[in-house]
Amino acid sequence: MNQDNYRIWVAVTFALSLCVIALGAYTRLTEAGLGCPDWPGCYGFAGVPKSETQQALAATRFPDAPLEADKAWNEMLHRYVAGTLGLMILALNVMAWRRPSRPKGLPALLLATVIFQALLGMWTVTMDLMPVVVMGHLLGGFTTASLLFLLWLRLGTTSSPPSSVRASSGLQAFALFGLLVVIGQIALGGWTAANYAAVVCTQLPLCEVDWRQSFDTSAFGLIQPEHETYQYGVLDYQQRVTIHVTHRIGAMVTAFVLLSLACLLWQQRALRGVAGVMMVVLVGQIVLGITNVVASLPLSVAVAHNVTAVLLLLSLVAVNLQVHRMRQLGRYPNRIASRMGS
Repeated sequence: MNQDNYRIWVAVTFALSLCVIALGAYTRLTEAGLGCPDWPGCYGFAGVPKSETQQALAATRFPDAPLEADKAWNEMLHRYVAGTLGLMILALNVMAWRRPSRPKGLPALLLATVIFQALLGMWTVTMDLMPVVVMGHLLGGFTTASLLFLLWLRLGTTSSPPSSVRASSGLQAFALFGLLVVIGQIALGGWTAANYAAVVCTQLPLCEVDWRQSFDTSAFGLIQPEHETYQYGVLDYQQRVTIHVTHRIGAMVTAFVLLSLACLLWQQRALRGVAGVMMVVLVGQIVLGITNVVASLPLSVAVAHNVTAVLLLLSLVAVNLQVHRMRQLGRYPNRIASRMGS
């Protein structure tokens, strides 16, 4: 397989990773995370039990988890597509090692990530939706998509920027800061969802209750007391309000940081494209977040909010790579320009 076809394979794998993220969000939002009480099968079968005999056997095996076919199919579809993604990433590694010129580090890191992601998927079920595991599973999915996107960008051929184009160390540091802020906000969103705190506040801009007087930092304890199940959440009302309000404040901080970053990027003509994409995605994400509050978390909007979050993360990955390339061009103009033009 030549380099162009390899990059197409990476692009298809990346697109599938976005589908897995969307399906994961849909599975969680339809309360199908425990649609199958075991892993990797479903009630002891490779697929959802269909016949009356299979369903009777499923009821015998898991008497405390009655079969709900719709939820079980949601869960198994997510597992099937995620499994396909894992096989495609394995194939990426095989193809990378067959050609010395292809990068090896990123495919290997992707394979390690997707293996750990599979473990998190198993623990999500076996630990009955423990919030720290659910949040970790979401972050693992976003990491997989980001690494695939980064690999696709690095495989691309890019013409050399004008010799006058440079990126300062300050801009590079602020771009990295923006990336870290977005990752932190995504983690807050994952923690909000995992603790069922998404609709605990129904008014804007923060909350209808006096959250300042009852702000409870224990809401962010990653290791929660053991419960038989964490489905529908185990934290009290004030703790959920604390999580929700912190997520909203985080959204405001993120918007301010990215707006500041966009202003800095806009000063460089070569960076205006990625700055514009970043701002369009940010505005879309803000609109979706407000709609979630006003319309009480519609399923389609909530799924779109998850997908747009990963798109925002990817835009920051692109920004950081572009700034890094320009920074390197300033340090090693001859070497970097010849590499980018090859």
